Amino acid sequence: MLIKPPMNSPDVRLNPHLEVALQRIRTAAEQAAERGAEGLGMAALSAGQMKRRDALLSAQFLFRKQQACFNQRFQQSLRSHIAGKPSDKTAGPTEKPNWSELSLMDDEAVDALVAADRIGLAIGHQSEWELREVDSYAAGLTQGSENDRNPLRPELIALALLDAIHAVSEDAETRQILTDELTRALAQEMRACYADIAELFRNRGLRPQDLRVRGADSGGGSTRSQAMPGGSGHGEFDGPQRPSSGRGEFAGSGNGQAWSGTQQGGFNGGTMAVPSAPRGMAAGMMGAVDAQMMALLRRLAQLPGSGSADQGQTYGGPGGGSAAGAGFGGGYGGAPGWDEDFSDPAWQGVQPPNLIHVHREALREASTGRLDHMVIDVVGSLFDQILSDPKVPPQMARLLARLQLPVLRAALGDATFFSTRRHPVRRFINRLASLACSFDDFTEDPGQAFLAHVRSLVQDVANGDFDRMDVYERKLDELEAFITEQSANALREQGDAASLVARKEVDLRLQQRYMQQLQTALAPVPMDDFLREFLAQVWSQAIVLASRDGGSDERAQRIRKLGRDLVMSVQPKAGTAQRQAFLAQLPSLMRTLTDGLDLIAWPEAARKQFFGHLLPAHAESLKGQALSALEYNLLARQLDSVFGVAPPAEQDLPSDATVTVPQDLDMGQRLTPDEAKRLGLMDESAVDWNGKLDIDLGAEAPLQAADISIEGMPAVEEAPEPSSGGLLIDHLQLGFAYQMHTGDSWHKVRLAHVSAGRSFFIFTQGHKHQQTVTMTARMLRKLCEAGRLRAFENAYLLERATARARKQLAALNTRS
Repeated sequence: MLIKPPMNSPDVRLNPHLEVALQRIRTAAEQAAERGAEGLGMAALSAGQMKRRDALLSAQFLFRKQQACFNQRFQQSLRSHIAGKPSDKTAGPTEKPNWSELSLMDDEAVDALVAADRIGLAIGHQSEWELREVDSYAAGLTQGSENDRNPLRPELIALALLDAIHAVSEDAETRQILTDELTRALAQEMRACYADIAELFRNRGLRPQDLRVRGADSGGGSTRSQAMPGGSGHGEFDGPQRPSSGRGEFAGSGNGQAWSGTQQGGFNGGTMAVPSAPRGMAAGMMGAVDAQMMALLRRLAQLPGSGSADQGQTYGGPGGGSAAGAGFGGGYGGAPGWDEDFSDPAWQGVQPPNLIHVHREALREASTGRLDHMVIDVVGSLFDQILSDPKVPPQMARLLARLQLPVLRAALGDATFFSTRRHPVRRFINRLASLACSFDDFTEDPGQAFLAHVRSLVQDVANGDFDRMDVYERKLDELEAFITEQSANALREQGDAASLVARKEVDLRLQQRYMQQLQTALAPVPMDDFLREFLAQVWSQAIVLASRDGGSDERAQRIRKLGRDLVMSVQPKAGTAQRQAFLAQLPSLMRTLTDGLDLIAWPEAARKQFFGHLLPAHAESLKGQALSALEYNLLARQLDSVFGVAPPAEQDLPSDATVTVPQDLDMGQRLTPDEAKRLGLMDESAVDWNGKLDIDLGAEAPLQAADISIEGMPAVEEAPEPSSGGLLIDHLQLGFAYQMHTGDSWHKVRLAHVSAGRSFFIFTQGHKHQQTVTMTARMLRKLCEAGRLRAFENAYLLERATARARKQLAALNTRS
């Protein structure tokens, strides 16, 4: 494999984005060269024959000596190939052949091309996911050029590697040793390299290009016409061409008819238009998928009854009989359409088919590469588990079946679908399933209204542009808004629970803000510590509550003035006149103090402790040396400036809620008995904290990160969200179902409201006659830590499906 390198490096100017990528590849090649040199030494130590060891050591010595030359030549050659100006011996793979001028290639050039292909395959297999993402970005850099293939593809890197090895040695055996070792090292480095290049392109503002379809060349020019593969060959897709299978799903109209870029609503002669992605419209797109695969997915998604009936399979339903439809255009017998009422009892027990299994061969034929085949099988196995999950109501399972093809599209084009639990498509599927678990009946509202709304969302996704990420994010927002409004309406029908807890929380935020102001203002005022703490932390609550209506009434003024009077009452007094004035004022002082403490429902035990400090202070004030007139007036002016300022109003609170609500505060003490009854407040004393919980034999164990990772796919780094324990309180979701242990048994409850400061949580219980169960954050945390509140699901739907699929596969491997 002799490749004659060019004598001088051509002066080539590349796209600035490619220049950045080229520098990253250069770094990867240098790291691979260093690793390869070390690998030669390790291989020599383990060599079993003297001749082989000498050859490896000789190659290592020569390569170390020429390593700088290798790095320089690799960069020059790669730059030449990227620019489309390779050396004479390697022009074939990068330039379109001129069929008007034919010449024979010698064996040397053929061997070089074969070796480059093998090295390129080795690199591509190690970094298939990352290379796909780079392909989607690189497509935007080559639009309009004659050769629109990825300029960073592994074949060109392989050619540059062979050129650089040729510059190191002329000996065939040495070159073969270096080729083998450096190929292994470079294949390992390029995975991270391609990932970094994709990130660089993303940070530089490039957008992924998808579904690019190009017509056949005509006189060296490129047309914008599009054609389905399998016709006469007048049109082609980016990516490898596949011969027509001769079946209706891929066969063209027979005349190679070209189609415009506008998507056609149906089928004509067995062909369908494929929408191209215009420039500037790739924002929000997922990763690239072959146009042939995308055309098939769209075609299957638009079939009548898709996801509701099994083509060519028996499908029992109220319509009677089995579906006898053949191919893709057949009928569906008694299968329901998407306008059918899935809550009809006649459809109970009818499980939707797995379309990915039904059309597995067609999908595999339209896909490219071993990885695509694996993704198809994995997603098919996941939907086997999803559609048979016992936690998912049958009505929701039939709607989720409609999303099989959109989910497959996301998995084929986006590696993060398997590795990121926060992927919008995963969140959409999980959210639909979890919300459905909280309804007990879909024949009437609110379950019926929820199902109708979900049917509309699913229809929009399946019939719309489901290769855009922002579609799922928008549908998630719509679903969240619907659940929030539905829950709020349900609570309003039962009373004003949400508004009541909101008012209590606003009062607490006002108190917290005023408390901070008082603490700062009272710090320089001379007084006992117990009195300063009482005024700032306790009496501030009474002032805020009394002033909530504007502070204009006599009661609010009295309570605000008491702060000043209380501090002055403990100051030393001299003379009979001052003592008589204090004794005359004391009854009114104590009445106002008691009135304020009753207003905030301060506990009796805390009152006794406070009065245990106040009464001795009053007695001591009658014995001490009185303040001078100047000191007395200065103190009175200080207190007037502190308590003369009105407390903050609701409109004074910051919108970003910087004054937070303490989560360990017992908010139940701030409710009157009547308010606690209206809210259905759960009292801590009503729970037998020492009682033993019943063991739920049907409960599934919590899942770990290893349980939801699929071998061969990108690993999931984060563990599933907790389904029980103290951390559950931070992962509660509005509208989700939970299991709560009250009394002697477990009850299913639904989270209906969470206050803005997360100090109150309102659940609903029961179906026909719903009851509200309200808990403070402190109470809820105790329930979670005690194991008396847990999620209805041990994990989200896709995580459960992945874990069961792994167990099923392990069982099959054990039996085999």
